[in-house]
Amino acid sequence: MAHSTRRPPLAQAIGLSLALLSASQISCAYELYADDDTHLNADFLAVYGWMNSRKNYDGTPGGSSWREGFVKYGFSGDQRLGDSGTLYGAFNLVSSGTWGDGDAAGNTDGRERTTKIEDAYLGWRSGDLFPLLGSDGVDASFGRQVIMLGSGFLLNDDGPNLGNGPADGALDRGGAYYIAARHAFDRTALLKLGGQDGLHGSAFWLKSDNRAQAETSLAGGTLDYSGKAGTLGLTYIHGLGVTDQWASDFQQQRDGMDIYSLRGEGDGGIENASFAFEYAWQDKDAGAEKAWYAEAGYTFADIAWSPKITYRYSRYSEGWDSLFNGFSTGYGTWFQGEVASNYAGPFNSNTGIHHVGFKVTPLENLTLGALYFDFNTLKKSDALNLDARELDLYAEWAVTDHLIISPLIGLYQPKKDESNGGNQVGGNGTNVYSQLTVAVPF
Repeated sequence: MAHSTRRPPLAQAIGLSLALLSASQISCAYELYADDDTHLNADFLAVYGWMNSRKNYDGTPGGSSWREGFVKYGFSGDQRLGDSGTLYGAFNLVSSGTWGDGDAAGNTDGRERTTKIEDAYLGWRSGDLFPLLGSDGVDASFGRQVIMLGSGFLLNDDGPNLGNGPADGALDRGGAYYIAARHAFDRTALLKLGGQDGLHGSAFWLKSDNRAQAETSLAGGTLDYSGKAGTLGLTYIHGLGVTDQWASDFQQQRDGMDIYSLRGEGDGGIENASFAFEYAWQDKDAGAEKAWYAEAGYTFADIAWSPKITYRYSRYSEGWDSLFNGFSTGYGTWFQGEVASNYAGPFNSNTGIHHVGFKVTPLENLTLGALYFDFNTLKKSDALNLDARELDLYAEWAVTDHLIISPLIGLYQPKKDESNGGNQVGGNGTNVYSQLTVAVPF
């Protein structure tokens, strides 16, 4: 999680453009006032998307065409307190909506329009007050904010953003389901110790106000060691409760659930390489569930366009609860497959997923990529078989510091349709999904 009040440069923006579309983890700010001790920014991010799916996944024949958009706006800043550290905070609103048919999974119907508070937090960084903990070795914050652990495999943000479709609109959070307008947890307290290098850790408490997440509350902590080769970390999370009115039988098990994980990421001391893994297990009333992934990538930095190839395998047991994972660093994490993860399933349970990613950078501000996914349902039945393959082709173009354009085409082919264990309406032929998203950050 980051509370930086400075806008990322163009080279960084292209690498994080899709994270910008989905999260509040990067500040998009226009500097209103700045001196050696004080910074005040006007925050602004607008995202709009056009989506079309030739097939539906909610029992409705035909396809869907819809539009989604949101505007996030407000203020952020920080104030240095001499030798006593720095105060920081933000207050932002989000206005969102969906137009047209609503999405292909029936989560929205095109009539959603909502304005709500998104960020409202205060924090304090210690500066050099505690030399043994390093610069800003104590960072404490509370309020309405995003909390993310590691790569977001367990805890990324407070999604999803449903609309009027499910439960007769009782779960409506304002729509903009795909571009995910809202991410902040309603109430949080976060303490980070030790900075970013060497041994460091965190403790947190949070409560969601998202009815689709049964207004879950959690507490936990992390312990990490970061060196030149990467980061190795431990995570513990304990479920404190859910709101019974909104909780499914599955979500009821979050109350009292214990979650543990071992994770790591870095280059392993190999230039241009990247490695990551996480192994997690959940102890809950129905028994133990496990999920894990392992990933390796390499960038051919000396070849024209610096091509990068990545392979990842992830596996989620039948009763795995994906909690608050999300779209952390771009397409494919941790919503795997633009059609599968958003509309068709599987939704990170009872599945094994092979993933191959390839991207090139023909210009500093332009990335072209292809993502392939092979989904295998672990425990199949006559009523459930979400085996499928998906290929997504995309571009990320940072036209300027204040304009990012990303077209995408997804080709999704399930093994079954709604008549024999799948959920695609109108047969198991290849669905062609297309979208164009435009982001305007400041």
